[in-house]
Amino acid sequence: ADGQRKGLNEKSVLMQLPGRLTAILPLRTRRFLCRRRRKFYLYLGKHSCGESTSVMTVNATDADDAVNTDNGIVSYSIVSQQPPSPHPQMFTIDPAKGIISVLGTGLDRETTPNYTLIVQATDQEGKGLSNTATAVIEVTDANDNIPIFKPTMYEGVVEENKPGIEVARLTVTDQDAPGSPAWQAVYHIKSGDQDGAFSITTDPSTNNGILRTAKGLDYETKNRYDLVVTVENKVPLSVPITLSTASVLVSVLDVNEPPVFVPPIKRVGVSEDLPVGHEVTSYTAQDPDKDVRQKITYRMGSDPAGWLAIDHENGIVTAAQPLDRESVHAINSTYKAIILAVDNGIPDATGTGTLLLLLQDVNDNGPTPEPRSFEICSRQPEQQMLSIVDKDLPPHTYPFKAALEHGSSNNWTVAIKGQDELALNLKKELEPGEYNIFLKLTDSQGKAQVTQVKAQVCECEGTAKNCERRSYIVGGLGVPAILGILGGILALLILLLLLLLFARRRKVEKEPLLPPEDDMRDNVYNYDEEGGGEEDQDYDLSQLHRGLDARPEVIRNDVAPPLMAAPQYRPRPANPDEIGNFIDENLKAADTDPTAPPYDSLLVFDYEGGGSEATSLSSLNSSASDQDQDYDYLNEWGNRFKKLAELYGGGEDDE
Repeated sequence: ADGQRKGLNEKSVLMQLPGRLTAILPLRTRRFLCRRRRKFYLYLGKHSCGESTSVMTVNATDADDAVNTDNGIVSYSIVSQQPPSPHPQMFTIDPAKGIISVLGTGLDRETTPNYTLIVQATDQEGKGLSNTATAVIEVTDANDNIPIFKPTMYEGVVEENKPGIEVARLTVTDQDAPGSPAWQAVYHIKSGDQDGAFSITTDPSTNNGILRTAKGLDYETKNRYDLVVTVENKVPLSVPITLSTASVLVSVLDVNEPPVFVPPIKRVGVSEDLPVGHEVTSYTAQDPDKDVRQKITYRMGSDPAGWLAIDHENGIVTAAQPLDRESVHAINSTYKAIILAVDNGIPDATGTGTLLLLLQDVNDNGPTPEPRSFEICSRQPEQQMLSIVDKDLPPHTYPFKAALEHGSSNNWTVAIKGQDELALNLKKELEPGEYNIFLKLTDSQGKAQVTQVKAQVCECEGTAKNCERRSYIVGGLGVPAILGILGGILALLILLLLLLLFARRRKVEKEPLLPPEDDMRDNVYNYDEEGGGEEDQDYDLSQLHRGLDARPEVIRNDVAPPLMAAPQYRPRPANPDEIGNFIDENLKAADTDPTAPPYDSLLVFDYEGGGSEATSLSSLNSSASDQDQDYDYLNEWGNRFKKLAELYGGGEDDE
């Protein structure tokens, strides 16, 4: 609309929405004929308004002279309104200023979301040439509809002691534009939650209200809640309307709760010299489940030093080990232990209690010097300052006393300096080396302790710097001597090991029965002759059976062992020291056992024939015992019988 067409001079009509949009609309001048009308659309976004509310301003300009003539004076009017509801004149326009206003009430976005107006601008104060433009007015939403609960009754069930659990979802409907502030709901718990046990939030996608537990509920305290919930929008209502409400019934379910210690943290003062086995305190718990009678047992949950023991039935805590306030487990004289209480529910539940032992100090530690070693020059030495450390608390500490023990006063002097310091001084020049100083410190209560302090005397003067250590101990051996002794012991061990290895590798040579020079036995030769031999060496085998047919009758008489009671053997003793007597007594019983083989009985053998023509063996005049024999004559038989003579000729002396 901003050009000239076919020589026509066009005027401009300015239609402006304050602060948002400005449109220039073409307007024919009086001097030219309008061949056709052109339509322009203007969109207005504004909240629904009340009566006489200004909506927009239309401004038309005319190129004609508006001062001297009326050709340039423009007048405005509304030609039509669509739709004509709720009545056909919902808007009006100021003829001179072009201000469009709401004429009547009843704008409702839910019923009529927009209006289309035909606006006409005419010069000569409405009697001349004219032009029109189309304005589309969109009615934006105002919060004129409240959210309404559907339904208005809700129920929820939740277990006790569980915070943050969703109980129920509340739904609402709202006729306002979805997503707009006039549609977004805000929920409030109006009544029934005096303890603040619940919270309610809005689901931004569905606009539903989500009711949750803000903390754990207690069935034994209250098992039912009647809540009243209200809802409103983020923006206030354009008209006062009563808010919608809903009722929520919440039931609490009972669960097995852990026992509760009373108090949850118990502080007990106890002396650190409490005898083992004595009672420290009694620490018990209560079962919150009052409707069910359950048994509670106790045990230690955390006992870092292992000092305590607890009775499983009554919860009495006793000292299982000696207590020590100066232990690393006692922080600031306080020892922390955790006690557990377990019920027999299904499933069982465990409660915890904290036991704090406030340990009371006793004078069980003597003072000690720190540090326990120092370096000092042998000539013109400096005074050595040591700190006095006592783990006990006042009054079991200062003032202290110091003394030298075990001959240390021959070379050193000691004096207390201040409250917790002492000074050591060298009395005379000493040979370089390491010296032991036995220092006795006593606290104000008479608790004394002797501590060994090592002094490294260096070959220097004044302040000891870069002291070269020379290992030397008064009244003892030096390091070289000790190393020499250790070296000798090591050499002996190596020699012993070599001897053992040599002994294991040495071959064992067996001594022959007879020396080679004494072995005079004849050799046996095998000629592989299997014949009967010569006739002059043959003999009659029948002579061996001579007289067997005429043998006399012999009666066999078998004598059985006598029937006597078996001896009683002593069982093996449990004490190893009696094993010797056990062996001697059972050996004696076995030797005198008449039932043990061989039996002393007369054995009668079958007839074996008559005597041979050879000389009887009885001619050797064998005796019943070796004592009746004289084997000295064997020595006269030469080397052939030398070994036999040694075996039998020695007598009892060789045995």
